Amino acid sequence: MLLKDKEQDKAYMSQALALAALAKGRTSPNPMVGAVIVKDGKIIGQGWHQKAGLPHAEVYALQEAGDAAHGATLYVTLEPCCHVGRTPACTAAIIAAGIQRVVAAMQDPNPLVAGKGFSRLQEVGIEVEVGLLEEEARCLNEVFIKNKSMHVPFVILKSAATLDGKTAPQKGKGGRITSDESIRIVHELRSRYDAVLTGIGTVLADDTQLTVRLVEDLAYQPIRVVLDYDLRIPLDAKITDISLAPTIIFTASEENEKMRQLHQKGVKIILLAGEDGHFDLREVLSILYEKGIMSVFLEAGEALNGAFWQAGLVDKIYLFLAPKIAGGVNAPGIIGGTGISSMEDAQRLDIRELRHVGQDWLFIAYPQK
Repeated sequence: MLLKDKEQDKAYMSQALALAALAKGRTSPNPMVGAVIVKDGKIIGQGWHQKAGLPHAEVYALQEAGDAAHGATLYVTLEPCCHVGRTPACTAAIIAAGIQRVVAAMQDPNPLVAGKGFSRLQEVGIEVEVGLLEEEARCLNEVFIKNKSMHVPFVILKSAATLDGKTAPQKGKGGRITSDESIRIVHELRSRYDAVLTGIGTVLADDTQLTVRLVEDLAYQPIRVVLDYDLRIPLDAKITDISLAPTIIFTASEENEKMRQLHQKGVKIILLAGEDGHFDLREVLSILYEKGIMSVFLEAGEALNGAFWQAGLVDKIYLFLAPKIAGGVNAPGIIGGTGISSMEDAQRLDIRELRHVGQDWLFIAYPQK
């Protein structure tokens, strides 16, 4: 293949990835997928998966291309499905349309597909190429990939701190740290994930709503999850108002009058045994996954952040740093817990992006596994 052709392939796949990204926060539990159909050097059809239950990206693109799709090339960010679920198999539509060549960014990690879609296309003589811009495609669907490979939610830790790593002036005291621009981004991030999880300490300190309020054309409010071992949550806490968003509380407390009143308000209570005032976080995540929660946005204090971190349950980090110095030996930090004995044991991060946001800096990183 000529270098010019390779560059054109990349350009069309980049367009497919951009289309897929239009559905951020809208497709769970499905992946985000974009498709572009090209013939004689021109785009004749394109589409993206907009919501679970609606047609897949390939179907929208084929509908736009119509009869002209015969003999064309399909660029798609994920392997076309070959099974019938809530929608028909995409491979059947591709074959019926007479597509000659399929260029896919990556194989579908879903065991129901996982190479079977490519095999079906090749069986009828369609040329298949896989791996173009695969890293970008995997990043786009990192939640879906973890869900299908490990059957647990993808966990994102978000924190805001001063330059000396302080998240509050004192333990139990809240307060705003970052700029308006950073806060808007946090609301946008909340809107992309299925649930926002926090601990009772954050609820008591901030009386936080943990809702999305600064995003236009919001698809849904994420479920709010609170870990409250002894059920200390006040009945009038903002997070118990389910007219704003659904709320789940995990507690080890026995049935009592407060629990009954929370039930009456519509709050979902999950009784979960723990030990020494702590839950098994893996069990918490497993329960959430069973309830259809594919991603968890962790907005908590240093204790719960530290528990998730030390358990190796954090998949991605959004860290906002404000140009401030707080100081104070009693001021909490980002990650609590027992810590490490040597800097050689410090967890290294793979920093993917460093962004200037208002007066703040946003680090987007992944723990190195």
